[in-house]
Amino acid sequence: MVNITQKSNSLRIAIATATVKVSKPETITAIEQKKIPKGDVFEFARAAGLFGVKRTSDMIPDCHPLPVEYTSITYEISDLRVIITVEVHTIYKTGVEVEAMHGASVTALTMYDMLKPIDKGVEIENIRLLEKSGGKSDLKNLKFPEIKAAVIVCSDSVFQAQAEDRSGKAIISRLDQYQIKTEWYQTAPDNIEAIRQTAEQAIREAYDLVIFTGGTGLSPRDVTPEAIAPLLDRPIKGIMEAARRYGQDRMPYAMLSRGIAGFAGKTLILTLPGSVRGVEETIDALFPQVLHLFKINKGQKH
Repeated sequence: MVNITQKSNSLRIAIATATVKVSKPETITAIEQKKIPKGDVFEFARAAGLFGVKRTSDMIPDCHPLPVEYTSITYEISDLRVIITVEVHTIYKTGVEVEAMHGASVTALTMYDMLKPIDKGVEIENIRLLEKSGGKSDLKNLKFPEIKAAVIVCSDSVFQAQAEDRSGKAIISRLDQYQIKTEWYQTAPDNIEAIRQTAEQAIREAYDLVIFTGGTGLSPRDVTPEAIAPLLDRPIKGIMEAARRYGQDRMPYAMLSRGIAGFAGKTLILTLPGSVRGVEETIDALFPQVLHLFKINKGQKH
């Protein structure tokens, strides 16, 4: 199965359809009047479709088991066709489009089985996905070339050229995915004044996004939050709360991160952990949705 551990839970919706075509009007009449020998076609097929949705992962090997929060199965009769619509909701890390299509197919197969004794010409047509939403797939094509970014590495050893920076370069690589160009890359020692001065320079030079990596832990030299906090005129606590919650699901020490975030004027500042893993997980948790803040800060609506 595909690894989805890096994904976040979100509301995901899928709608699928299938069509059952009969060969004579009398079949439609029998369905509507509940005169099919095997029973009420719509209710039996609906029950089977619900089972189909719930048991998709038992039948499709690469599908992940997931919580089904809502399923609706409805019918529309059009001439000699019964159009089945299946809508499925979940709050999870992966979508439910296969569940919706599996539910539609099982519903159609059940109708076929119940109708074939009275109509040898019954057929199943057009099992397909109508729409889906939720998750980062809704945002995957968003690009932000207008955003000017700066990446600052807070580390005594990197500043003194005693160690190679990997975290800052990981940030730059991730920003490239959104066509955000890192126009300024800098290192700073683990010193409050040095970090603050670097941040102030980035703010003066009107960078839209400034990302610090390192110095957010609890060692004596971890002072990045203390350096940045006085510069934030609009702190946004929810950003790093989301990152810590995401991280805590993956390793037990994420709760110890003291990263902060917020606007200094029109510059959004994020303070990320110093490890490559911490950087990557924080970006997975926050991007690209955090970039929506630039529109909000300009007065646009959600």
